[in-house]
Amino acid sequence: MHGTRRKAIAALTAAVVILAMLAAGAQARPEATESAAATIKIGIIYSRTGLLAAYGAEYLSGLRWGLQYATGGTNKVNGNDVEFTLVDDGGDPAKAVTAAKDLIGQGYKVIAGTVSSGVALQLAPLADQNKILYISGPAASDAITGINDYTFRSGRQTFQDVKASTAYLKGAVGKNVVVFAQDSAFGAGNFAAVRTIFGDLSGQKVDRVLVPLSAQDFTPYAQQLRQKNPDLVFVAWAGTTTGAMWNALDQQGVFSSVDTIVTGLAEKATWPFYGPATGKIKFLNHYNATAPKNKVNDWLLAKMKRRGQAPDLFTPDGFVAAQMMVRALKASTADVSKMVSALEGWSFTGPKGQQEIRAQDHAMLQPMFLVQLRQNGTKYTANTTVRLRAKHTAPPAK
Repeated sequence: MHGTRRKAIAALTAAVVILAMLAAGAQARPEATESAAATIKIGIIYSRTGLLAAYGAEYLSGLRWGLQYATGGTNKVNGNDVEFTLVDDGGDPAKAVTAAKDLIGQGYKVIAGTVSSGVALQLAPLADQNKILYISGPAASDAITGINDYTFRSGRQTFQDVKASTAYLKGAVGKNVVVFAQDSAFGAGNFAAVRTIFGDLSGQKVDRVLVPLSAQDFTPYAQQLRQKNPDLVFVAWAGTTTGAMWNALDQQGVFSSVDTIVTGLAEKATWPFYGPATGKIKFLNHYNATAPKNKVNDWLLAKMKRRGQAPDLFTPDGFVAAQMMVRALKASTADVSKMVSALEGWSFTGPKGQQEIRAQDHAMLQPMFLVQLRQNGTKYTANTTVRLRAKHTAPPAK
């Protein structure tokens, strides 16, 4: 009887010891969800294929370099790895919306990208509906700015392009201005911006020729343009048909009949497309590698040079997007309202120079440039003539 009691007591004592050891182990080892570093996944919706694929490649390159810069080479935020999930939208809004819904359904809190204004304008409402952070890429539509509390942009907008060009337009007051652009959200946005900005000039008349995105023969549209007898032509064009478009304008005598032709200097691969008209075109510029003078651009140039590369037109849009992501994620990896608050009003240095996210409507205030494109044999160089500070091209607050 006493032996049985002693065995029971011994067994009970052993059990207590084991429970004590387990409790001590639990206290020494926090919950896995709190201690283990998690991977932060960010959805990137961009054009890997399609009309704007070259822009998508520049954006993605900038995104990766920007993440390196913003994290000091670790690609980590608060000890967590940052991983990009890449989805090709092909420039198709429906495809992009399907991809975004899938990512949101998987629990993604941050989505970025797209070089197409039409795509960005479809993705932005999803950010508002699902309370996720959306950072638009090179998409230039002015309508993206101020569209909702959850949408930001890492690139410039059409108003900034057009406002920069007014430095060329002192002699255009009271004259006939025609916008020659693609029939898309980007083209329509440029026409609206030109009409708004030039409308402040007394006696200004603004007309347009919009070309279908599917067009391959641009001769009829070049003829329409010339028939309007413009004094100034503002060309807004993007994508792989750029060379054919400029060739059609040249063949139809637009350059010889128009006093001033203004356009944005596109990526380096397009520079030879301007051909004999190079010296006749006045260029505004979002970015070229030699235009900015700051430590961030110097870092980017040096890093890419080691790999035999160089930044192009929309490399900064990706770079800045990564800077914004890191800023937002340092505030919180889960609370989107904290991410939004961290970005609103933020002033920082990007590859272009000093930039600021305007708190009230999320406009990205940034420098712009005026350049001359010079040809020497088969070599082209962009000579920056004017560096416009952000305040000189800031869009109206919404």
